[in-house]
Amino acid sequence: MVSLVGVLSGLTLTLTLVALHYAKGTGWEAPEDISQEVLEQRAATVPETDFPEPYNRAIGGGGATAIPAGEAEGELGETEETEAEAGFDPDDIADDDVEYYEIEFAKEGETIEVANNETLLDAGEEGGWDLPYACREGQCISCAGQITDGPAEEYIRHSNNGSLMDDDLDDGYCLTCTAYPTEGFTLETSESP
Repeated sequence: MVSLVGVLSGLTLTLTLVALHYAKGTGWEAPEDISQEVLEQRAATVPETDFPEPYNRAIGGGGATAIPAGEAEGELGETEETEAEAGFDPDDIADDDVEYYEIEFAKEGETIEVANNETLLDAGEEGGWDLPYACREGQCISCAGQITDGPAEEYIRHSNNGSLMDDDLDDGYCLTCTAYPTEGFTLETSESP
């Protein structure tokens, strides 16, 4: 049987040790604010990227922060855009300047004439094909296709391109929803980088 004296002795010893532990303490004290130190350690472990602003703003730094007006540097501060960056407006093409190019839609097995003021997607849909798309604004790659004849910029102009990088364009990729032909070429639809 369990001795009442043994149980009381064990309980007394345990309570005494706990009281001594809390009375003496461990000597460790938490610093006032460790969040900046933790963020700096975390940021040091994340490699630098070549992403354009603002994509890299949240990497390793605990989120995006606002930039006061007039203090932007680098890409955010640049206001001049080239024609390639800004795109072009196909509505500015006069009726006398409209040209037609032979575009081979390889997967559809047909070649059609597409005007330089008409998107590849619109021309394909007018041809009766169910081509993929989502935004029709050049902001996603759902409608992407690949020009097999060479770099995309030699054959098309985008009115808006928010998704393809220069390497993608060099590999012949284009956004059919905002791509207007400037030459004849072969297009592989439903191809994305």
